[in-house]
Amino acid sequence: MKKPDYMILVCNSYRVAGDAQGACNKQGATSLVQYLTEECANRGINAVVTTTACLSVCSQGPVVVIQPNNYWYGGVTGEDKIDEILDALEENRTVKEYLITD
Repeated sequence: MKKPDYMILVCNSYRVAGDAQGACNKQGATSLVQYLTEECANRGINAVVTTTACLSVCSQGPVVVIQPNNYWYGGVTGEDKIDEILDALEENRTVKEYLITD
């Protein structure tokens, strides 16, 4: 397996008991995973897209983290925002208005 260039993490609010019940999940984070996966493939972005347990920034959800860049994006509520984020990733820049970390 070739090492991916990016790991894209989508908070899905899983708790210790395994239930997805937090803010990101309730705001549609699971639907973002399929779109992200397909869009990365269509664009030729070598990335693994996966869900995570709660990232503890519920007020900023849904949250998408791109590693190794360490970009933390909040309020990622739809395909249009995903497109902006992926456009920026391809251009080696960030979408500052969605960043929730410095």
